[in-house]
Amino acid sequence: MSTVDYYRMINQGINEHLGDLNFAECMIYSFNYQDIKRNNDANNWDLTLKMLTKAALGMKNAGAEAIVLCANTMHMIADELQENVQLPVIHIATVTAEAIQEQGLKKVGLLGTKFTMEQPFFRDKLTERNIDILIPNDTDRDRIHYTIFEELGRGILSTETKSFYIDVINNLVSQGAEGIILGCTEIPLLISSNDVDIPLFDTTKIHSRAAVEFALGYLNIAVK
Repeated sequence: MSTVDYYRMINQGINEHLGDLNFAECMIYSFNYQDIKRNNDANNWDLTLKMLTKAALGMKNAGAEAIVLCANTMHMIADELQENVQLPVIHIATVTAEAIQEQGLKKVGLLGTKFTMEQPFFRDKLTERNIDILIPNDTDRDRIHYTIFEELGRGILSTETKSFYIDVINNLVSQGAEGIILGCTEIPLLISSNDVDIPLFDTTKIHSRAAVEFALGYLNIAVK
């Protein structure tokens, strides 16, 4: 579902800078997510990497100058994909870390799939910039992971789940979090800045903006 948000935000961003009827020149390769989920459950990242590499090479051959993976979890293999394809992969964690640095924050909470919360591929991009990461406890991580795949990914947005997320965020704040990373592109469907009194870092918006900046830079157009 987040692919729709990426497409909308990138096109809006290009149009805001270029005006008239200018929009993004882009290609979308949409996977059957059941295949991705099956690989995730089997911890078969090699097969997922092969799938992404095949798709990205096809887009490169069609003229793509960079790759945007429209999911946080897929960045677990972003470095390997970039090596295979020899195109820039705009890394969602890197641009999120830059956005956090811009606000001068030193400690943030991270919400996402268990892969994103527990594996180093996202966390390391922040710790490299001296940003401390807090994650929910084991039980809450399990429930967040479940809701992402079984609720948010299916378009189910319940008040009970929203209240749960807000409680998790408040608990991270009590531990010292100065901001919260919405580290799954589906979470912003449920939680917004109106729900909490702390900065939220919507990775979908941040990543889309980075894609716009890359595209405009490729066209030698200054981003203001």
